Amino acid sequence: MSLDLDALLVAADRAARAGGEIVRAHFASPPDVREKAPGDWVTAADVASEDAVRAVLERETGLPVFGEEAGGERADVGWLVDPLDGTSNFVHGFDAVGVSVGLVADGEPVVGVVHAPLLARTYAARKGGGAFRDERRIHVSERTPERAIVATGFPFRRKDVLVSYEPVFGAALHTFEDLRRVGAASLDLCWTAEGVFDGYFELRLGPWDVAAGAIIVREAGGIVTDWHGDSAAWLASGDILAGPPAVHAELARISSATG
Repeated sequence: MSLDLDALLVAADRAARAGGEIVRAHFASPPDVREKAPGDWVTAADVASEDAVRAVLERETGLPVFGEEAGGERADVGWLVDPLDGTSNFVHGFDAVGVSVGLVADGEPVVGVVHAPLLARTYAARKGGGAFRDERRIHVSERTPERAIVATGFPFRRKDVLVSYEPVFGAALHTFEDLRRVGAASLDLCWTAEGVFDGYFELRLGPWDVAAGAIIVREAGGIVTDWHGDSAAWLASGDILAGPPAVHAELARISSATG
């Protein structure tokens, strides 16, 4: 299938902004909050945002859409959507949330848009076209690992993987200058892409969490793999290392040495 990535990027941007309008409208008073699992929240805003994103993508692209909340069709070429990444942040009034729209073709993300409606910024990339924040080209940082501030996410929903996560967390704290934990994977990846953070690592994410952010990191000059250095398996496993080459190499060394 021949894909017009520029046109698909425009559609992804429109879709992400449509979802973002709903997220912004409900912020500070999230309706109908319920807990899917301990610490795993969903609100009416998640569902309504996904409906809005899906409507735009289906109307403008005709490609299958799979969303975190309503599911859908997984296809060789299709959209992966997180309509409100950082729902716990949203519920608690923390404005670090994103609407993530990624297009995957044959197991590889090729288009990605992450819209942060409460921060008034949008990140976008398509394969071969570079990465941008609000029309300004972005690039991963050039800091050395010892000066790096690296983002992470705690596997609080999956206590069974703490035995794998904790040694890497400890080694990273000793290796890098500092660590950060925001709670929105799509934004962690975008902040890595623009050099705010110098890298990112996490376990057991959903493909909708990372598809868009990963292509943005790659188009900003970064590397994305799983914890074993596989450049393709991370999308299925949700085990992700991302960053500029030097920091990514340190993350890979740490995860290999402690895993």
